[in-house]
Amino acid sequence: MRAVTWQGRRSVGVETVPDPKIEEPTDAIIRVTTTNICGSDLHLYELLGAFMSEGDILGHEPMGVVEEVGSDVARLTPGDRVVIPFQISCGHCFMCGHGLHSQCETTQVREYGSGAALFGYSRLYGSVPGGQAEYLRVPLADSTHVRVPDGPDDSRFVFLSDVLPTAWQAVEYASIPEGGTVVVLGLGPIGEMAARIAVHRGARVIGVDLVPERLARSASRGVTVVDLAAVDDPGAAIRDLTAGRGADSVIDAVGMEAHGSPVAKLAQTVTGLLPDALAERLMSKAGIDRLSALYTAFDVVRRGGTVSVVGVYGGMTDPMPMLTMFDKQLTIRMGQANVQRWVPEIMPLLTDDDPLGVDSFATHTLPLSDAPDAYEMFQAKRDGAIKICLRP
Repeated sequence: MRAVTWQGRRSVGVETVPDPKIEEPTDAIIRVTTTNICGSDLHLYELLGAFMSEGDILGHEPMGVVEEVGSDVARLTPGDRVVIPFQISCGHCFMCGHGLHSQCETTQVREYGSGAALFGYSRLYGSVPGGQAEYLRVPLADSTHVRVPDGPDDSRFVFLSDVLPTAWQAVEYASIPEGGTVVVLGLGPIGEMAARIAVHRGARVIGVDLVPERLARSASRGVTVVDLAAVDDPGAAIRDLTAGRGADSVIDAVGMEAHGSPVAKLAQTVTGLLPDALAERLMSKAGIDRLSALYTAFDVVRRGGTVSVVGVYGGMTDPMPMLTMFDKQLTIRMGQANVQRWVPEIMPLLTDDDPLGVDSFATHTLPLSDAPDAYEMFQAKRDGAIKICLRP
């Protein structure tokens, strides 16, 4: 089969690799019909290469049709149309029973102290071959799938793999009071979808970014936008819009690659030039992130407010402004989305009315063979690229 593989920093390729096979009786094989490039994939493309090996198959946002099932699979049959969540979960352990599927005790990657195994996401999360491919082996298939109906185009459902539940959890964790205001920092795929969900729920939403296409898309969905390129002090701009006190809630949808953190950026760049074994140890014990977005979140949230962190961070020695956090009496929630926890709440919105605009959410739909150019375009924020779907 053909698959998108990691070849090095800022280098991916489309290669012919062996077809996946049933390895455990709980496995299923799906034929992938749509698979997405996620903003988190760009961390592997750019920063987390120390945890990758040449030839690793990328991708964690696939959907398709079941081709084959193992002897112990009871809930799937060949021909079923399914979305595959980005995390692999058993559905019955303590964590899954508490709705924390991203912490599944059956698939936790204990060697690295990580949560549930993820498709296509480095040694940190189990080195499981990913879904940017023609076929995908799905471990624990009975619990690692979302069955969807035939009929609508893949665009209606494929975002259940990651974007929709991740954005939904970000809004849930933000604890926006009724009629309250939420600031969304970063209007990439997750931030923009979180803003759409918050608008749908009746919140006042302020979106912050510096990419004109992103600002325009969110403004068209009823979001008040703040262009970072046009303001000197985003905190002051937000307070001007919120009676001087700041937003009730803030969602940080930016994460470790934020603009405006030159020292941390230099440290990340230097680490990326080290031999992998040394870089892996350094990042595991002393890694730092670019924290300007997180610091902005603490600045623009009102006293007693909530910060929901959905942007990915990976540092181990990040300095936190504890005085500000304590003095402002902030609540902070974060973590990988628990996909299966939120799917029942999201599914009723994937109707013909399409209130969240999923059918037109992708800015680009390209053949799998175009993946190298698509990664470069997405990384460079070129050609209005906000969300890219690949079709094998």
